[in-house]
Amino acid sequence: QVQLVESGGGSVQAGGSLRLSCAASGSIFKSSAMGWYRQAPGKQRELVATFTSGGLTNYADSVKGRFTISRDNAKNTVYLQMDSLTPEDTAVYYCNAEGIIAGMLFNYWGKGTLVTVSS
Repeated sequence: QVQLVESGGGSVQAGGSLRLSCAASGSIFKSSAMGWYRQAPGKQRELVATFTSGGLTNYADSVKGRFTISRDNAKNTVYLQMDSLTPEDTAVYYCNAEGIIAGMLFNYWGKGTLVTVSS
């Protein structure tokens, strides 16, 4: 059973920074595209950033230049460095792992960590 455990959320003032971490159990990490998504109150879940197993990154336009996704395969951990935070970044942030192993698709989600940015 794969588990994704997020940490690092909290409350911060606008302009501040937070670093989220997502630790993955199991043996899928190196084969996974890892991603961060967020869901603000009353809104749909949206992509924030992804980091493929091949080393490619992708960001939502709203966070480009402010957020950085990275991964440490030795630690089975993916990070999201968030700088210059604004109240619009307030949301529950979810970690995601997806990929294919032995021809089987997999997609796992963490339980989320709350980020609150005050003005």
